[in-house]
Amino acid sequence: MTLADALAHTPTFAAAATLLGLAVGSFLNVVIHRLPKMMERDWQAQCAELAGQAPAPAAPYDLARPPSSCPSCGHRIRVHENVPVLSYALLRGRCAGCGAGIGIRYPVVEALTGALTGYAAWHFGFGWAAVGAMLFLWCMIAASFIDIDTQLLPDSITLPLLWAGLLFNLHGTFVDLQSAVIGAAAGYLVLWSVYWLFRLATGKEGMGFGDFKLLAAIGAWLGWKILPLVILLSSFVGAVVGIALIVLARRGREVPIPFGPYLACAGAIALFWGQGLVDQWLRGLG
Repeated sequence: MTLADALAHTPTFAAAATLLGLAVGSFLNVVIHRLPKMMERDWQAQCAELAGQAPAPAAPYDLARPPSSCPSCGHRIRVHENVPVLSYALLRGRCAGCGAGIGIRYPVVEALTGALTGYAAWHFGFGWAAVGAMLFLWCMIAASFIDIDTQLLPDSITLPLLWAGLLFNLHGTFVDLQSAVIGAAAGYLVLWSVYWLFRLATGKEGMGFGDFKLLAAIGAWLGWKILPLVILLSSFVGAVVGIALIVLARRGREVPIPFGPYLACAGAIALFWGQGLVDQWLRGLG
């Protein structure tokens, strides 16, 4: 049996994809932590250039350099300490060098990425649809956690994701190309319109431009017909979470809440079950 034959067997493909997802989840933790810092460095360099100043010298800092280390003691993370989920459990959530606590988010991101990647393989089967679904979900996870931390949705994630969606749909992987193009345009313009209406009515900014681009990317992958479902689901979950934070966590009404994670969650639901949910809704209306 060849490797292609083995992967064509859905349970085998799903198991292999889950292992791949765990490894990708470990990398996404690096992206979530470092990408905002890289963006901040770029902004500082641009500001210095505009001011006619030389950028301050700094050691290389990107997704590969410097090697991962403990922020408390500088202990370099060794290979056997970086096995997704398992290392966290064996180390009991503590640094091997100084015993400082390691955030629970790291294994959560790894486990979430592994589970969603495996399910994408199971749901779509071996082929381009599964590959596209995995890429879509990985970007959604990274964007969501960055938005939670910084209230930023990086263009370096949302814009390539949008173009990738259009490319995957050149031959109708998820929807036809026309629906994908309209979905990208409509996704951006819907939230752009809401932004400006809210700003004209209140004088305040209700959301960031990154949200427009993220919904445009979802539209490029899943088509314009799925956008009402995505907007409804994300708005409902966002409202429930927002009210819960105000009531239970005593969070002030003026404290902004990132909308990207709710869009991403709704996009993932729509990826797997969107067409079925839309069909049921239409049958209910009929």
